[in-house]
Amino acid sequence: MDTSQATGGGNVRSTVHGYPRIGPRRELKRAVEAYWKGRRTAAELDTVAAGLRTDAYALLKGAGVDDLPSNTFSYYDHVLDTAVMFDLVPPRFASPASAADRDEELRRYFALARGDRGAPPLEMTKWFDTNYHYLVPELEPGTRPRLVGDKPVAEFREAAGAGYRTRPVMVGPLTFLLLAKPADGAPEGWEPVELLDPLLDAYAELLADLRAAGAEEVQLDEPVLATDEGRAATKHLERAYRRLGALADRPSLLVSTYFGSIGADALRVLKDTPVEAVGLDLVTDSEGVDDLVKVSGLGSTRLVAGVVDGRNVWRTDVPAAAATLGTLLGLADELTVGTSCSLLHVPVDLDAETSLDPELRRALAFAKQKAEEVALLGRVLSQGAGAGPEDSASPPSFTDARVRARLDALGPEAAVRPGERGVPADTPLTTTTIGSFPQTAELRGARAAHSRGEMGREEYERIMREEIDRVIALQEDIGLDVLVHGEPERNDMVQYFAERLDGYATTEYGWVQSYGSRCVRPPVLYGDVFRPEPMTVEWITYAQSRTRKPVKGMLTGPVTMLAWSFVRTDQPLGDTARQVALALRDEIADLERAGIRHIQVDEAALRELLPLREERRSAYMDWAVGSFRLATSGVAPTTVIHTHMCYSEFGQIVGGIEALDADVTSVEAARSRMELVADLGRRGYARSIGPGVYDIHSPRVPSAGEIEESLRLALEHVDADRLWANPDCGLKTRGYAETEQALRNMVEAVRRVRAVL
Repeated sequence: MDTSQATGGGNVRSTVHGYPRIGPRRELKRAVEAYWKGRRTAAELDTVAAGLRTDAYALLKGAGVDDLPSNTFSYYDHVLDTAVMFDLVPPRFASPASAADRDEELRRYFALARGDRGAPPLEMTKWFDTNYHYLVPELEPGTRPRLVGDKPVAEFREAAGAGYRTRPVMVGPLTFLLLAKPADGAPEGWEPVELLDPLLDAYAELLADLRAAGAEEVQLDEPVLATDEGRAATKHLERAYRRLGALADRPSLLVSTYFGSIGADALRVLKDTPVEAVGLDLVTDSEGVDDLVKVSGLGSTRLVAGVVDGRNVWRTDVPAAAATLGTLLGLADELTVGTSCSLLHVPVDLDAETSLDPELRRALAFAKQKAEEVALLGRVLSQGAGAGPEDSASPPSFTDARVRARLDALGPEAAVRPGERGVPADTPLTTTTIGSFPQTAELRGARAAHSRGEMGREEYERIMREEIDRVIALQEDIGLDVLVHGEPERNDMVQYFAERLDGYATTEYGWVQSYGSRCVRPPVLYGDVFRPEPMTVEWITYAQSRTRKPVKGMLTGPVTMLAWSFVRTDQPLGDTARQVALALRDEIADLERAGIRHIQVDEAALRELLPLREERRSAYMDWAVGSFRLATSGVAPTTVIHTHMCYSEFGQIVGGIEALDADVTSVEAARSRMELVADLGRRGYARSIGPGVYDIHSPRVPSAGEIEESLRLALEHVDADRLWANPDCGLKTRGYAETEQALRNMVEAVRRVRAVL
């Protein structure tokens, strides 16, 4: 198209909602973990963080972005930062003795996330429908928000001192309260949103401080408006932004929404408040423009149009985006080009990926490239700059006729398990783990050396087998009932399989933050998926040969393989999930033929991909459940199918968990105090359940008594012959000393409970 037709917007500026905080080589991860281990001081950690922030400002300015965000950096999580800033911290976490004691301040901050000295951490769950995790604030009626921190002000001043004018970004008050949960002991029926008015007082004080520091605009993120709960809270939305908008002593306000459209009602409310700008996600679905038409445009309220995808890695079709923006010029007096959400969810820089297939690489854009796209679109609209053919690259199309023919030939019976199944264990409270064991530096080094060609296959396999021997022997000594091989050969539960499946590509530096210092490298799913050869059979059968106890085969399910990848957009997700399921079905068949009778297919992300709107969930659950059952239904009745899910709000998918028809479902439950077990019990769930009895994302080792208490709580809802005992999740991020002690405590707790059954 001739992009000059999409001009006429005057000075159209460009911005991004946020930028990756981890650094191009995970510098933040290494600095934080060194601080935890006592190898860095607080001052050294702060110096690394300041350098990463300044580098991000320089990169965005160099990319041509006009308006830069600040306060998008966090040592662990931005929701946690907000809770700490407003002193919304549970009393079990003692306040620092001195506000000037930086080490004590950081110790308390990280204790909230990881637990410390007998204080369990805050619950952790998924940030909307992403793989980022946030810490859930715990609030109660007596909570009184008050401004005790100055992080947004300090980072604004830091940026200004380096020569960058920025827009401080914060979690909006409505999103913060709707994501919080009532603390234990709060009256039944009380909801955190009842604290809106006192929280607005604290926000008002912060806005005044930011204005005094020289901030001209502040961004308040309200992604909760893309959910049904948020859409139903328009009364609170109106109260919040009429009040904040009416403040005399404040910067301009940008209320930013993302992860989907917010509906005409919420948009109309924002339009009618005194806020100066509204940010809309115009990528996730097609309703955002329709909403603008329904409210007759935004008039004098500036529109920040999110037309560059902040969650996937495909390049923006610049001519098509420019055409959309040209349409929007008639729906707002002033327009800013932006991303659909923060770039937190994509890797930092595609320039580092020199080994990708050139055709595929031309179709990709990481955070740096997306910033350049935003800036280009701003120039297209405001200056009439042209966009050439290179600005409209489409993902390459890779299809496999064999895969499509096999799927077309499958009937509905392929997703139904034949025969009658019994109880999958003959021991009450069967003990197991989720899959991985600690990944030592030696293991990581061996994998890296083998990958670089510096270690031969024979030596590599010897090291892996020795680790499997160690893990099997340790589990037998501890007294676990169903064992795992520990996954020493796997770098990541998705990447490992992506490296062995046609249709996937993996990156070298494409890291994305999952939670805290935990980063993942999501692969790129660009074509039809096919399994050329068995992926796990050799390792699992070796482990099984080392013990008489059953060893679980360990696979990652089709939904999770999609959720934790950057997925092609040229066909429905359900079609791609069925292709992955077919590959897994073949792997399961090979495991079963090799004599493996317990096979775990993890669907850790089943809740994560659940649409934010109720009206879209049924269609999602149909293909999500269908793909899992396609993968797992070819086995004999005597083969035990396990699945695992972690760190999500499971209440909304209880029906889906039942429909998976797995024999044993293990779930995160320690931080949520067995909430899902109670939900399943009320529904009469008939299969076996393994609620996580201790939190592996904390270095804290629970006592046998604590685990015993969790088991007894679970037994209030599940019969003992259907209850399994296991950790919350895989153990790869933990050390061996804490892992061994925690597992021994778990087995001892089970022994005590069994003794009185």
